[in-house]
Amino acid sequence: MTRLPGAARRADSAQPGGPGAPRRRTPRPAPGRGRVPVPAGLPVPAELAPLARRMLGDAVRIARWAGELDAVDKRGELLPEDARAAGRALAMTVGAAAKAWGQALLVGLVEPRDGGAAPGWRLHAWEHDDEAVLRGWSALFDAWTLLAPVPPAALRGVFAVLAGQAVDQAPQLLSFLHLVDGPVAESELMELLRRGLDERRHGAGTGFATLSPVPHAASAVSAVRGTCREPQIDTPPAPSDIAAVLDWMLDGLTAVGAVVRAADAAELSPLGHWAVRGKLEDICTVAQTAAGHIEQSALELLDACANYSPGPARAEYRAWVAARPVDRAVAELLEAARGEDALLRGLAFEALRVAGGTAEQAVRAAVDEPVLRPYALLWLAEQLDEGGVVPSDVLSAEDAAWLWVDTAAAVLDHGETELLVGHVEGASAGDPVRLFARARQSGHARAASVLTAVAGVHPDPAVARAARRSAFSVHHGGA
Repeated sequence: MTRLPGAARRADSAQPGGPGAPRRRTPRPAPGRGRVPVPAGLPVPAELAPLARRMLGDAVRIARWAGELDAVDKRGELLPEDARAAGRALAMTVGAAAKAWGQALLVGLVEPRDGGAAPGWRLHAWEHDDEAVLRGWSALFDAWTLLAPVPPAALRGVFAVLAGQAVDQAPQLLSFLHLVDGPVAESELMELLRRGLDERRHGAGTGFATLSPVPHAASAVSAVRGTCREPQIDTPPAPSDIAAVLDWMLDGLTAVGAVVRAADAAELSPLGHWAVRGKLEDICTVAQTAAGHIEQSALELLDACANYSPGPARAEYRAWVAARPVDRAVAELLEAARGEDALLRGLAFEALRVAGGTAEQAVRAAVDEPVLRPYALLWLAEQLDEGGVVPSDVLSAEDAAWLWVDTAAAVLDHGETELLVGHVEGASAGDPVRLFARARQSGHARAASVLTAVAGVHPDPAVARAARRSAFSVHHGGA
């Protein structure tokens, strides 16, 4: 969403740096296509991407084999007959085909579409875009818990609790492996995990919480914990339980290619070092933001950032997202976007751009919600397009009209009313009557108040009358 002129005008006095601070203009990366950071001392994407391509070779093969599939199950997974057909065609077992398809879904090589599945944009970019490959692998890394199946017997009792808690300790173990930069005995990792779980046990009920630089999927944590009520553990867990949990964690991290295990020791792979270093640098931005909104709710963050110019606002968004599991950050931002404040809705999707491809699944689901649909469609289009997105190429006339009313409501609530004149001229293409007709039929709750406000400020009497007639029609249910 383009920042409202009225809001931008307030930003000079509110942005960090003071009222007279000069603004430095930096080139804006193409939406949704931000460059993957290359931490100092690590291989560049051109060296790392071949590693990810080799690891995800089966996922690419099955995505290309599938092409356009008419039907998948409710979770987007292959139907049994398709899994068997893929196994025969690609010389895989049915289980291997299902695993490769699951990876393809997580990475974005295939996308659920209209009850079926189709090749994702990342599949088309796979051979020539190293950074797209690394972003895809990073999504797999973030969801490592999904690839660490828990034995059925382990879903009961203490193991289920420890597995859920151990996910929150994973950043510490990964950071330690990154600092050591070599094999670490699993006994040493087990002791590190034991101390972390012990600190968590003693910190329970005191408000203690860990900021996790390595996000994990909330759905995966739920799957680990099952539906059981989490029991209170008043005694230290048995060494055998900690060993089982550590083995489960290392299996999951090995499955995504972040960890290499050999001879009762583990170390990070080059991809693992790259991912952990990048996550740690993200979390370090928390200490670099001037305003410091990381402890606030998404609504409080967005409300504060409405007064900032785009650069400082993006810095706050990055710090806020980095300070919590990314799936939780995305969920909070979407929940904030569902509120009544149209300006905060637009800012929420600006913040979601910081999350990038990891937010794609949640944003795609938001397309089904009328209040979020136009914003979600534009966001998804930006993920696929290296240049600017033309809204008229993405939105239907109905979606465009709803978005026009919503952004006009933001102007009305937060900007100067006179700005509505420009808002009309920018969207009407010389035919304001048609624009107002679509606005009144949009079903937006603010349509009448927006049209009434336009009628009160527009200098052209004919346009003002047309807006007033449309507002009257909304009030009285006219077509």
